[in-house]
Amino acid sequence: MTTTPFRIGFLPLVDAALPILARELGFAEDERIALELVRDMSWATVNDRLLYGHSDAAHLLAPLAIATTLGLGRPATPLSVPFVLGLNGNAITLRPDLAAQVTAVGVPGDVAAIGARLAAVARSARERGAPLRFGVVHRYSSHNYMLRYWLIGCGIDPDHDVSIVTVAPPFAADALAAGEIDGICVGEPWNSVAVDRGVGVIVAVTSQIWLRGVEKVLAMRTARMEEDPDLTHRLLRALYRAGVAFVDPARREEIAAILAGPDYLDGSATLIGHAISDRIVFAQGAAPIDVPDFMFQHREAANFPWVSQAAWLYAQMCIAGHATPNPADYDAAQRVFRPDVYRAALRPLGVPLPGASSKLEGGIVEALGVGTTQGRLILGADRFFDARSFDPADLTGYLGGFEA
Repeated sequence: MTTTPFRIGFLPLVDAALPILARELGFAEDERIALELVRDMSWATVNDRLLYGHSDAAHLLAPLAIATTLGLGRPATPLSVPFVLGLNGNAITLRPDLAAQVTAVGVPGDVAAIGARLAAVARSARERGAPLRFGVVHRYSSHNYMLRYWLIGCGIDPDHDVSIVTVAPPFAADALAAGEIDGICVGEPWNSVAVDRGVGVIVAVTSQIWLRGVEKVLAMRTARMEEDPDLTHRLLRALYRAGVAFVDPARREEIAAILAGPDYLDGSATLIGHAISDRIVFAQGAAPIDVPDFMFQHREAANFPWVSQAAWLYAQMCIAGHATPNPADYDAAQRVFRPDVYRAALRPLGVPLPGASSKLEGGIVEALGVGTTQGRLILGADRFFDARSFDPADLTGYLGGFEA
C-alpha cells in the first residue's frame, strides 16, 4: 500500500489530540497517509512552518488563520480551515491571592459575578499604577478574544484597565510563579499544571463565557489544500475517526497515556485525563469537579467549520482594534472556514452534515434539531455569558453594541 507523507505542526496541548490520535491509533495509516507530527513551543513558530512549507498543515489558533489570510502583521497568505479540532477547553487562571478576592476558591462560580468583583480589583490596581497583567498565548488567539469579551462584559476595559501580554502555553505556569503576570487564559493542561503547582487557581472556564466557542483548527495553505483534494479528504476522515475515539469513555486512560507521551505533551496523564473527561481541579487540593462540555471535540458536529464562527472572530478582531471593518476583509475572513470541503470529505462516511454553513451564534438556548444534507443532527445550547447573540448578516449592528 502506497502512503502519502504529510506533516502537521502542533503545540503540546490537549486539543492537539485528534492529529495525534489519527497517527497513533492508525486512522491516518488506514487512509494511506504517513503522518508526521512536529511539536513546537510557540504559535508563531507553528505558523511560520506552515507558511514556509515546512509543514503541510497545522494545529492552529482559529483567529490566527484569519489574521494570516488578511495579512495582519505580515504579508497575507491565504489559509483554509476545513476542519475544527475542538471547541472550548481553555480556562482563566489567577494567582491564588487574587483568585481569593473574586471567587470561592476551588469551585466554579457565576462568571459575571466573578468578573464584577475582578473589575473592582482591577480599578484599584490601575489607580495604584500597577494594573493587573494577563497572559494570553498569542495576539490573534481565541484566548485573547474570549478574555477580552469577558472583561468588556464585566465592565473592564482590556486596553486601559489591565495589561494583556503574550506567553507561550508551556511557560504560562512559570510566568505566574515568577509573578510576571497575575492571570492567564490558556489551554489544557497548562491551567491544571499551574493549579497542581499551587501557583494558580482556575476562576472561569471558557465554556462559561461562550458555550461551544471555536478554539483550535486544522489550517492549511489554501493552495496546498486545493492541489490534492483527495489527500485532504482522506486526512479529514482520519481526523473524524480520531474524534470518535476521543469521546469514547472506555478509551480515556489509553488516550491520556498517548497524549502524555514524550513526543507529544510530555506531561501528566492524570492532569490530561481530567481535561478529556471534563473533570477539572479548580485549586490545589480541591476535588475534581464535573464541568459539562469543558472540552468539546466531536459531538454535535463540533468539527464542522461554521462560517459564522469565523465571522464572530473577525468581529472580535475589529472590537480589539486588530482589524478595521470593511466588507472585503469580512468576506475574506469568512471564506477561511471551508464547510464545503468538510462535507465533501465526510459524505462517504454517512455522518450527519449540517445543511447550512452559517448560524446565529449564541442563539441556541436549548437542544435544537437542525437541517442536514444527510443524517440527523441536534445542536446543544451555544449561549454567551452576557446573553448577546451574533448575527453574521449584521456585523455593523453587532459592532455598534460595543461602542463606548
